[in-house]
Amino acid sequence: MLILNRKEGESIRIGDEIEIEVISVSGSNVKIGIKAPREVSIFRKELYDSIISENISASKINLEKMSELKSALQYLEKDLNKKK
Repeated sequence: MLILNRKEGESIRIGDEIEIEVISVSGSNVKIGIKAPREVSIFRKELYDSIISENISASKINLEKMSELKSALQYLEKDLNKKK
C-alpha cells in the first residue's frame, strides 16, 4: 500500500485519467474529489463490499427450488405432449 500525505487543494494522479484531490479536512473527516472517466466505477468501500456480498448471495443456487422448478417443467412438457 502506498501512503501519501496531502494537504487541502493537493491531489494525486492514478495513471493518466484519474485524479484524487483533497477538498477539505475537518477534524478526522477528509472530503475528497475524484475525477475519472465515466466508465470507471467508483464506490465507497463499505458499499462495494455490500454489493459483492449481495451478488454472492444472489448467485447461490437453492437446490430444492431448482428441483421443484424441474418437476414443474417436466409436468408442463408431458401435458404439452399429450395435447399433440
